[in-house]
Amino acid sequence: MNYRLIEGVIDLVQQFEVENKGANHYEVSVDGFKDWILNGSGTVSKEPEWEGKERGRSAESVINTLIVHLSRYAKSYSKSAILGSDFSTQDDFIFLINLNAFGAMSKMELIKKNVHEKPVGMQIINRLISLGWIEQRESTMDKRSKVISVSEKGKAALEKQMDKIRQATVVVAGNLSQSEKMQLIVLLQKLDHFHQKIYKKNKKTEFLLNEALNSI
Repeated sequence: MNYRLIEGVIDLVQQFEVENKGANHYEVSVDGFKDWILNGSGTVSKEPEWEGKERGRSAESVINTLIVHLSRYAKSYSKSAILGSDFSTQDDFIFLINLNAFGAMSKMELIKKNVHEKPVGMQIINRLISLGWIEQRESTMDKRSKVISVSEKGKAALEKQMDKIRQATVVVAGNLSQSEKMQLIVLLQKLDHFHQKIYKKNKKTEFLLNEALNSI
């Protein structure tokens, strides 16, 4: 029996109880302990190296650059996935996927769900309507607005391309292990939650940056 391993586990459990005491961030159970481990606790994190660090480049600068790069990589894979189809951009199938997954909603609800500005979002929706992939009807709640949903033609177009779209999705996650994927989801959800709260306030551009800074 590996007593050293058992001692290490016991030490981790003790650390879990100490850090969680009074805070109650995690359920005091095996599942709570696993979540604590999964979220990166119980480890000694060594600060990574990055290009320009020795010249004073900040961690925030690196995070911004990497997110932009990953967005561009994902866009290039999506472009490859829809090549030869009737989809014009990745936004076309992202809008359709969300509408198909969450059901009928107003145009603005769909635009906000995809974090777009209204003019760009309306262009995407109108393009999908012109293709016959989205249907619209008057809202029963508000006669001034319309509710949109995916048509049978839209579902067929989506299904025809879904295998390649799924492949592009898998490729974006790259060579991350399952554990690393879970950790990344936790961090990205935390960031998304922070920015979503600011986005939903619909601040004018001139006030947006200060609003975000004041929220940190």
